[in-house]
Amino acid sequence: MDAAPQRVVSLNLCADQLVLRLLPKARIASVTWLAREEGSSTVADLAQGIPTNQGLAEEALGTDPDFVVSGMYTTRGAVDFLKRQGRPVLDLGVPESFAETRAQIAQLAGVLGVSEAGQTLISEMGAQLAAHPPPPLSERPKAMMLGPNGFATSYGPLVDEMMERAGLINLAGELGGHGRASIPLEVAILGGVDILVVDTGERSGPALALEVLDHPAVRALKREVEVVALPSKLWTCAGPQLADAVAILASAAARHNAKARP
Repeated sequence: MDAAPQRVVSLNLCADQLVLRLLPKARIASVTWLAREEGSSTVADLAQGIPTNQGLAEEALGTDPDFVVSGMYTTRGAVDFLKRQGRPVLDLGVPESFAETRAQIAQLAGVLGVSEAGQTLISEMGAQLAAHPPPPLSERPKAMMLGPNGFATSYGPLVDEMMERAGLINLAGELGGHGRASIPLEVAILGGVDILVVDTGERSGPALALEVLDHPAVRALKREVEVVALPSKLWTCAGPQLADAVAILASAAARHNAKARP
């Protein structure tokens, strides 16, 4: 049996967040610079003190890695070069469900020789999700995720499942927002949305929520629309942080239902 890798380099932010959760610092040679950024990473604290890279092959080779983790659609030039140099590389795909997310964690943990740590992550994620069981379908508020441009999309099956697990009905699908089709806020309001989830990143935040509440469509219809800020770093990468996103959305659904009860 091959020895577990001891000098691991990550060339992708989503990979960073799994590697940093699974391995001790002594076994991580480098992660991307984004791993240290609070606005982008859910493990910025774990990344402190670890060398960073910008996805370049030269940087990776400079650390003499015995294993490289990358994303299937990022840093392709660097990955191809590293493979030609005989460095083992694992390209992580993009999970489209919670089941695929768990499978990816288990796969990476197995390759890194830390299967037990992987199962611990999976179990913790499962326990957090179990703490927020969704209400019956008849009690689920209608919600949409709103981008910084004021339009909504479905954002794909992983986000759809995230909202479903939180006890929300994703109105984007009902209004034709499959894939990346954009839906104006006015259409969402007329469609009966109860909760608007603001896609917050580094350059957006509470100010956007206030703008949404002041939108003419909201004021004209005098609708009680709740706006929930959800940091995009919790759902743009598949991983244990999805459970944190579900918890935020589940709390919003519970608040709405409490207000709606006579």
